[in-house]
Amino acid sequence: MAESLAVWFTELFTGYLPKELIVFVISMLPILELRGGLIAAALLDIPLLEAIIICFIGNILPIPFALLLVRPVFNWLRKTRLFRPMVEHLEAKAMGKSDQIQRYEFWGLALFVGIPLPGTGAWTGALIASMLNISIKRAMPPIILGLIMATTIMCLISYGIPALFQ
Repeated sequence: MAESLAVWFTELFTGYLPKELIVFVISMLPILELRGGLIAAALLDIPLLEAIIICFIGNILPIPFALLLVRPVFNWLRKTRLFRPMVEHLEAKAMGKSDQIQRYEFWGLALFVGIPLPGTGAWTGALIASMLNISIKRAMPPIILGLIMATTIMCLISYGIPALFQ
């Protein structure tokens, strides 16, 4: 899903926005994150090192805000009839993936963020950490380590494998 969204987003804005800005925005978005950003960067022929820097910064930038604001925003939204079901669904979905993070906190969160599978990533990791009351000070290092792992894996997929076939 992230691949097709990244391709769609790239095609939609190519010609209207600088390619680096497209990749940066894709990397900031939940669901797409760094995975989608690196796919888009490869499609837009952005050099690998530049792509890594843009995607990493784009993905990590919103995470401290997510860690600090998820609980207060969810508590406020839960008070409304319109948003309560959405908040409860997001919380249930996040907490359903929290077992390894609760058990192995640092390494569980790092692996959760670092293994690029659907439903994982820095945004979901930050949501779970926030729901588990893990402080920003304790949550940021494993999230950063996880992003380094995800960057390595996605660089191999987005840049390494296609280079083998050229």
